[in-house]
Amino acid sequence: MEFSKRQLQVGSLIKEVMNGLFLKLNLNTIQGKLISICAVKVTPDLLEARVYISVMNVKDPTEFIALIEKKDWEIKKQLAAKLKHQLRRIPQLKYFADDTLDYVFKMEQIFDNIKKVQDA
Repeated sequence: MEFSKRQLQVGSLIKEVMNGLFLKLNLNTIQGKLISICAVKVTPDLLEARVYISVMNVKDPTEFIALIEKKDWEIKKQLAAKLKHQLRRIPQLKYFADDTLDYVFKMEQIFDNIKKVQDA
């Protein structure tokens, strides 16, 4: 799926502002775990933003996403205050766990297994 230039710009802008908001609202560390926003992907109509969150050293990040969703109203309110001059409507925020690192580790493990088989 290709994204338009405007979608990429809005996603980048939301990510930048939300990283600052997470620091301000102390959401960058919850229960001693580091939380970061990996990506923000915006739908073509710019009405929904999918925020991909990475939680370091946690097997199941859904509980952390639930904690962030509880503060969704406050996050959206402050996001609207920061972006009111750039966007007509603030997109609806939806939070997802980013599994990119898990995928990378799994692929490395598969390649290591292939190498061991070839060496044997």
